[in-house]
Amino acid sequence: MFLTQILRATRSHFPTLRKFLVRSASSVTNIQANTKKSQELSTTISNEITKITTLPNGVRVTTENTPGHFSAVGVYVDVGSRYETPQTLGVSHMLDRLAFKSTKTHSIEQINSIIESLGGNIMSASSREAIMYQSAIFSQDLSKVIALFSDVIRNPCITLEEVEEQKQTTLYEIQEIWQKPDMILPELLHTVAFKDNTLGNPMLCPEDRLIMMTPQLIKEYMSIWYRPERIVLAVAGAQHEDVVELAMRYFGDIPKSPEFNTHTVLPFTAPKQKQTKSSLYKTLTTAASSLFHANLPSPTFTANQKAYYTGGSLFLDQSHPHTHVYIAFEGLSIHDPDIYGLAILQMLLGGGGSFSAGGPGKGMYSRLFTNVLNQYSWMESCLCFNHCYTDSGLFGISASCRPEYNQHIFDVIAQQFDSVTSLEHGGVTQLEFSRAKNQLKSSLLMNLESRMVQLEDLGRQVQVHGYKISAEEMCKKIDNVTLEELVRIANKVIRGQVHNEGNGTGKVTTVAQGELNGLKDIQTVCDDYGLGRTNNSKWLH
Repeated sequence: MFLTQILRATRSHFPTLRKFLVRSASSVTNIQANTKKSQELSTTISNEITKITTLPNGVRVTTENTPGHFSAVGVYVDVGSRYETPQTLGVSHMLDRLAFKSTKTHSIEQINSIIESLGGNIMSASSREAIMYQSAIFSQDLSKVIALFSDVIRNPCITLEEVEEQKQTTLYEIQEIWQKPDMILPELLHTVAFKDNTLGNPMLCPEDRLIMMTPQLIKEYMSIWYRPERIVLAVAGAQHEDVVELAMRYFGDIPKSPEFNTHTVLPFTAPKQKQTKSSLYKTLTTAASSLFHANLPSPTFTANQKAYYTGGSLFLDQSHPHTHVYIAFEGLSIHDPDIYGLAILQMLLGGGGSFSAGGPGKGMYSRLFTNVLNQYSWMESCLCFNHCYTDSGLFGISASCRPEYNQHIFDVIAQQFDSVTSLEHGGVTQLEFSRAKNQLKSSLLMNLESRMVQLEDLGRQVQVHGYKISAEEMCKKIDNVTLEELVRIANKVIRGQVHNEGNGTGKVTTVAQGELNGLKDIQTVCDDYGLGRTNNSKWLH
């Protein structure tokens, strides 16, 4: 789904962390506030449906008063694993686990009682670029749920007993996820692709970091990052003026923090350490003493640090029924105008598993179904993915096969990448291009029928951009992408020519797990097909 693809980075790969779909954004028009309260507020902007108000302390309040029998409320905090330092690695994961525990005003039993009385769907989730608190409730309970969110966000006790209990739960969760390649490999992929910086920080708390998770550490992390200008309160299905009044009551007295109000981009020196399998594996599973530097980065530096794409490879040779492979390149940020074309390309490649049910909208006409899954009986799965972040991204293909066919899997994937960079000799056709565009628009519109999807769409757009783009405008942008532009975008990404703010290497990123005997050298395959940034003169432009 298109909007999910655009901000895929902001949701976890782990179902156990309870994520909803995430969406993206683009523009609105400034208008004059026309109430007495507007004089006390910084700014109010709106279009026909969406309204956004910034409180004096920086908290942003956004609403869409669309009709419905219930409301959806969310608080989005601009913090996640990408902002963690060597000392705080894993705290975002623990914050997700510690949501809705005891506060300074309510015991955990009282919090549970409030949640049960609301009778709605209340959850929290952490990701690389956001921590989210969301709920679907009856409209008359709007004040109660905002009060609840304010309490658990601003006044958590985070007791030693609660932390120790969640350590045990988190340990079990980590061990379970490490046993499931489809969950852990996307995480490893990010850690290899952005080695030792920002988006490469693991969303899972490293197992040996659990012992260092203390109430004091977690509280200090919250005091640094849970600042008003990093908070968005979003509501779908309520009057804007009512929500602003509640926001002023429950969030308006948070002290302003001038140190974060300037968003100067600070310089970032790319890490020069050599990438190795052992160092990466250790980063995810141990609290290596080498991670603790004498001069730790300041919060301001961390907040402005740009994602640096390194590329690299990790091969985990383990006994497993199938060989699992991920091949990726640096993708586009959500601010890049080519993001619409890249989303179409993902839909066009599509794919799935060997037992996926076919049918319109389920990928049966996508390239990876017709050219891979329907052609090679030994291929268990083949799927295109697109993770987009505020300043970078990952675009690639994952696949799995029986170990006896390892020698073919890299070539099959490379052929599919190469095929979409041309209009000739098996390249992209107008028919499949039009089909992919229609599938993308259909997925977008159908998913926005969900109140919770609408809410997260609204909250995350305002958090990331400060404004929102309508579904209609997004569909127009999809329609405006031409076949020639699609091929240009495919070449830019697949040939390693993306130039994001972090000035990445353009190299390919590869992660593989299973019995790896027979796998070809991935760099040789990439050079043969011109994948990633290469010195091969055949592919130089």
